[in-house]
Amino acid sequence: MATIAPFRAVHYNLDVVQDLERVVTQPYDKITSEMQARYYDLSPYNLVRIIRGRETPQDRPDGNVYTRAAGDFHQWLDKRVLVSESAPAIYPYFQAYSVPGRPEARRERRGFIALLRLEDYSTRVVHRHEETLSGPKADRLELLKATRVHFGQIFMLYSDPTGAIESALQGAAVDAPWERMQDEYGVVHSVWKIHDSATIDKVVAAMKEKKVVIADGHHRYETALAYRDFCRERGEAGGRAEYVMVTFVCKESEGLMILPTHRAVRNLPSFEWRNFLSKASQFFDVEEIPEQGPARSRAASFQKALRDAGQERPTIGAYGGGEKLVLLRLKAGLDLSKELSDIAEGLRRLDVILLHRLLIERVLRIDPKAVREEKNLNYLREMDAALDQVENGESQICFLLNPTPVEAVWENALAGQPLPQKSTDFYPKLLSGLTGYWLDNPLGI
Repeated sequence: MATIAPFRAVHYNLDVVQDLERVVTQPYDKITSEMQARYYDLSPYNLVRIIRGRETPQDRPDGNVYTRAAGDFHQWLDKRVLVSESAPAIYPYFQAYSVPGRPEARRERRGFIALLRLEDYSTRVVHRHEETLSGPKADRLELLKATRVHFGQIFMLYSDPTGAIESALQGAAVDAPWERMQDEYGVVHSVWKIHDSATIDKVVAAMKEKKVVIADGHHRYETALAYRDFCRERGEAGGRAEYVMVTFVCKESEGLMILPTHRAVRNLPSFEWRNFLSKASQFFDVEEIPEQGPARSRAASFQKALRDAGQERPTIGAYGGGEKLVLLRLKAGLDLSKELSDIAEGLRRLDVILLHRLLIERVLRIDPKAVREEKNLNYLREMDAALDQVENGESQICFLLNPTPVEAVWENALAGQPLPQKSTDFYPKLLSGLTGYWLDNPLGI
């Protein structure tokens, strides 16, 4: 089962950088061009310079983004901007946050950072719940080859209904955290260090009983697998590349939250709203929402209507501009065993499956390869952003979803039925830069 290990984390030296908020970042795939520019301005040591370097940075015109990233990393080590822990540890990582749209509702998600021995999916130890895209993996692999450092976290779920592992870690959290900061979304991130061998051994032994499911970071995990295989081909089998840095979170934790990821569709050779509704009506009952001003002003009430309708039966929102706003409710008598015969029975009623298999593939005729290559879809967390893309003509139609339940994510992964990419958005994100796993750390793993 899951083999985990403590490690000597590479981290920012607070005697030098003083303020973590100026140097750590959101995950690389969540960094927009505006965020990238802001991170660059915050500090010359902001991690964005390594994980999302500019193609032609003003200060470093030499080399490419990957060689510059490696150069910056080693310079920061020389300047002691980055330092290594002297002894292996595991690192409890808690995140206190407000539910988006409900600032009065506070939650805390509790996990811990450790190394995980990489396993091919075929061993059924590590399970994926989403498909991946080829572009991000190629980019991340080049960065990993150049730097030999895992800078970002992979977010994995494990099951522990009794909470035994969280209890074993709880003792560390009574003291002041080793690292603490608040990010740009108001999330408070706290990290502790556990060097105690008895506690580490207890957690390592407990995790050997577990299977794990990737919640976030599928591209990073598959990049780590590719790099492991690359190192094996070079005669480095059994080395440090056999492991990757992971944050583990109990799936029964009350702090887990999934947000929906909406889809905006572009580049269709021909699209006509009424024709779309006619074809969609073979699978869904169509409920048109009366026009009451711009779609953006109706977003909050529509989101509630979507959520309420989804409690009765699977429901997807669709917007085609102007007054073209509808709820698509799955037909009560539709035989999903016939329509989705290749999908596991317990997963056929998931909104994201119905969207991709019935609306995107069969109604809009977008094939799965085009989806994987992102030729037609934009993925957006905020409903307003999805509506705006249609309003400004960037997209022809957008689909609005309810979040996928955690249990469905878990069951889907264990059943070997990956969801379409971007089916989930676990919130909040795990920050990059709090800890790093350096494969060439001279102090050891």
